[in-house]
Amino acid sequence: MLDKGPRPMTDFVPGPDTARAFRDALGCFATGVTIVTCKTEDGPLAIAANSFSSLSLDPPLVLWSPAKTSRRFPPFKAAAHYAIHVLTADQAALCQLFARDGTAFADISWSAGAHGVPLIDGCLARFECTQNAIHDGGDHVIIVGEVTRAETTHAAPLVFSKGSYGRFTGNE
Repeated sequence: MLDKGPRPMTDFVPGPDTARAFRDALGCFATGVTIVTCKTEDGPLAIAANSFSSLSLDPPLVLWSPAKTSRRFPPFKAAAHYAIHVLTADQAALCQLFARDGTAFADISWSAGAHGVPLIDGCLARFECTQNAIHDGGDHVIIVGEVTRAETTHAAPLVFSKGSYGRFTGNE
């Protein structure tokens, strides 16, 4: 049975007074979880992001959207090269680590890739990117990257929905 009948819905107009309700509604869309890394003058830097999406196959483009208010925003906006790491179901702690501290590389296994970009070991997929474009997106920017190298492995993805981490339970 596909439809269980009508469910009560909460109707609201997004705005300053309903910001939490709007954020909760957006959280109903389950996403994968990524860590984006770049090289800075002070060393490697990481940020957790669930705003990652594919954009184009030809050329190979992806996008992600950091918040302008993040303390880590300026180096990522300026980064000519970066890597996006799609996390496995058992890497929620890694996401939480970098959500707290973008410089916590001493606690993980990683290596420097092309252009000195930090590459985290053991991820589900990894995309090494060259910045292609930046577009304004309200309180975020949309960073488009051209993928110059990609790697994948077989594992279950880490999923984020309604403020919680989980795993996809389909055929793996």
